[in-house]
Amino acid sequence: MDSSAFRLDGKTALVTGAATGIGAAIAKALASAGASVVCHGNRRAADETVAAILQAGHAAHAAQGDLSDRSTAQRLVKETVDAFGHIDILINNAGAIRRAPAVEYSQKDWDFILEVNLSSVFALCQAAGAHMLEQGSGKIVNIASLLSFQGGITVPAYAASKGGVAQLTKALANEWSGRGVNVNAIAPGYIRTENTRALQEDATRNRQILERIPANRWGEADDIAGAAVFLCTPASAYIHGHVLAVDGGWLGR
Repeated sequence: MDSSAFRLDGKTALVTGAATGIGAAIAKALASAGASVVCHGNRRAADETVAAILQAGHAAHAAQGDLSDRSTAQRLVKETVDAFGHIDILINNAGAIRRAPAVEYSQKDWDFILEVNLSSVFALCQAAGAHMLEQGSGKIVNIASLLSFQGGITVPAYAASKGGVAQLTKALANEWSGRGVNVNAIAPGYIRTENTRALQEDATRNRQILERIPANRWGEADDIAGAAVFLCTPASAYIHGHVLAVDGGWLGR
């Protein structure tokens, strides 16, 4: 296989939730592989990610929008096409989590989590997919979760939304794989980000988590970025509807 099969030169990507953490790492990795990247921020702008990409000599554009607003998905895809002329890659990374026992879980929190984590993912896939189907090619990578497979505790809306992301990935792959569009997902394990800092700093929980992970370490955002780049390159052309666990072996334990 030629090394160009692992390159993204001439491609344009939209990465949601790219201000920090996994999204920022994916955006930078896509740019390093040759893609022009639109970096979305929800409440926090992705200006730092864009600046890092530009400083490295690659093309990037910052976009911002509230994914709990139904109009945001169409606008982000339009902004991507306006900025770079086309959209070839969509990374649905943005998400939210709110915790409470199921019997106490508010309708407001349920609606918000399902809107951001699942409905906006479908809206973005639909908007970007229309362009990709018209051009006969495209790559969509949805960020799922270990809770696409497991139920979790006191996160009923999050678990439901991420289970939905996994099934949506398969449903879209069934429709679009024969038309040149790959739709896959990544299910990250325990990744060392600001969102998991409390767990990392809790000595008991940190020990329990590490005891369960065969790789005996927390994942890094770059571990997810590497998988995302692969799923966006020509090297993954025959992969459709797959949910790739990048979890240090957690699910196999």
